[in-house]
Amino acid sequence: MNLPSIIVIGADHAGYEYKEAIKSYLAKNNVEIIDVGTNSLDSCDYPDYAHAAANEIETANVAFGILICGSANGVAITANKHQKIRAALCWKNEIASLARQHNDANIICLPARFITIDEAAEMVHTFLTTEFEGGRHQKRVDKI
Repeated sequence: MNLPSIIVIGADHAGYEYKEAIKSYLAKNNVEIIDVGTNSLDSCDYPDYAHAAANEIETANVAFGILICGSANGVAITANKHQKIRAALCWKNEIASLARQHNDANIICLPARFITIDEAAEMVHTFLTTEFEGGRHQKRVDKI
């Protein structure tokens, strides 16, 4: 699977620097980016950006998203309130892969305070290039 042509990305102040670094990586790979904010290190509320990113996927503007906050719990909880969202909190590359393979996750949530920017970029690449396996996993996803 190749990188998608367009993704949505959002972060609060704790994830801002990671968001900017990931945007740079994606832009080098010709991925169009919908950036829903934040646009600074100023303190802000993560639900604002998680809802905005989830809305882009729910309305079928994009297939995948990236959300970043300090622990990734807040953005994951918020995004998962949306009907068509399966947001996965990932802190290791293997989890990013399994989130796609087994859960058909469409948003990766990254904990900026617990991973490096290089680890984040690796997980984003893995997440965006790993296919859902379907099969026995599809019936489980259908139950969500």
